[in-house]
Amino acid sequence: MLAACSKAEPPPAEAPVEAAAAEIPSFKVCWTIYAGWMPWEFGAAEGIVAKWADKYDIGIEVVQINDYVESINQYTAGQFDGCTMTNMDALTIPAAGGVDSTALVVGDFSNGNDGIVLKGADKSLADLKGLPVNLVELSVSHYLLARGLESAGLSERDISVVNTSDADIVAAFATDDVQAAVTWNPLLAEIKATPASSLVFDSSQIPGEIIDLMVVNTETLAAHPELGKALTGAWYEIMALMASDDAAGVAARTHMAQASGTDLAGYEAQLAATRMFYAAADAAAFAASPELPETMEKVAAFSFTHGLLGDGAKDADVVGIAYPGGKTTGDTNNVKLRFTDAFATMAAEGKL
Repeated sequence: MLAACSKAEPPPAEAPVEAAAAEIPSFKVCWTIYAGWMPWEFGAAEGIVAKWADKYDIGIEVVQINDYVESINQYTAGQFDGCTMTNMDALTIPAAGGVDSTALVVGDFSNGNDGIVLKGADKSLADLKGLPVNLVELSVSHYLLARGLESAGLSERDISVVNTSDADIVAAFATDDVQAAVTWNPLLAEIKATPASSLVFDSSQIPGEIIDLMVVNTETLAAHPELGKALTGAWYEIMALMASDDAAGVAARTHMAQASGTDLAGYEAQLAATRMFYAAADAAAFAASPELPETMEKVAAFSFTHGLLGDGAKDADVVGIAYPGGKTTGDTNNVKLRFTDAFATMAAEGKL
C-alpha cells in the first residue's frame, strides 16, 4: 500500500488519522489476586493506568488471571508484556526459561502475608512431619515451606508436596483429605479462619525474601520505555492514594478489599503483613540495596537444589541477575533477570 502512494497523489484526508491511531503501541499486563497487587485492579478500574498510558501515547490493557502460575506461564509464552510475580518465580519461570525480564516495579515484600497452616489447634512446624502439604508447587509457597522446614530441622523428605492451584487451595483445605497448606493472602486469611487450625510459620520470619514485582519483558521495555514510565507513574499515583488516611484513601482500600473478596478490615490486616513501598524513593533504595543480591543468591541456591532452574542447570549461577549500579550475580553471559531503580527514581524525582 505504501509503495502505491506517491507525492503526486496524497492519501485521503482521513488516512493520516487512521495511520496515527494504528501506530499507537498497545501493551497487555496481567495480574492475580494478592494484597500487594490489588492496586493494579484499582488503577485499571479507576482509569489511572489509562490516564498514564494516554500521557505517553500508548495503550495498556490490564488483565486479571485467576491462576497465578498460569499468569506467569502466559507472560513467559509472550502473551503479555508484563505480569505480577515474586522474585523467585521471576527467576525460576521466565528467566530460567530464557525470557529476559525486568523487575520494573518493586511493590512490596511479604512480611507475614505468606504462611503455612495446619489443621488442629496449637500445632507447630514439627507436626508437619509425615504429612502431605498442599501448595502451588515450585512457587514461592514451596520456598516458604522449605525455609520453614529448615528452621525446624526438617526437610522436604519428611513431608510430601501436593501440587494445588491457588484457585483451588481454599476449597481443598476444607476437605478431610487435606491437613496442611501453604499459600498467600487473601487465600491465607480464609484458610486461617478455619476453626481449630494453626498458623505455624509465615514470611515475617524471613523478611525481605519474598518480593512482589511487576515484571516486564526487557526487550519490550528497551524498545518502549514509555511503557515503563506509564506503569510506574500509575503505580505511584495509586500508592499515594492508597497510603492516604483521607476519604479517598479509605475508598481506594475499600475498593481493593472488595475486589479481593474481603472487607476493609480484612484487607488492612493483609496490608499490615505486607511491607508496601508506598514511596518511590523507598522502592528505588530497596532495589539498589546490597541486601538484594544476597537475597537473590539465596533464592537461586534454593531454586537450584530444588531443580527449579531446569534439568540442564549445572549450578545455582546458571541465570545471571543484574542490579542497579552494574552489580550482577550468576552467569554474566546469561543475564535474564534485571532489577532496576531507574523508573522508581524518576517517579521519586517527579520526572514522570
